[in-house]
Amino acid sequence: MKAESQSSKHWWKQLWPWLLILGPALAAIGCAITIYLAFTVHADEPVRDGIKRGLKVEQVQP
Repeated sequence: MKAESQSSKHWWKQLWPWLLILGPALAAIGCAITIYLAFTVHADEPVRDGIKRGLKVEQVQP
């Protein structure tokens, strides 16, 4: 009788669905925070000019 009552619980009362949802949810939250910071904190910084020659990047002299 006890085994029947545990298997008839609703899915939101179980632990495993929440553990499976937690990983992608945290990744989505982290992605949203990263996009927010990229557009608000570093949006006004200029891109440094440089010349790429092979694997080396040299700064352009003004």
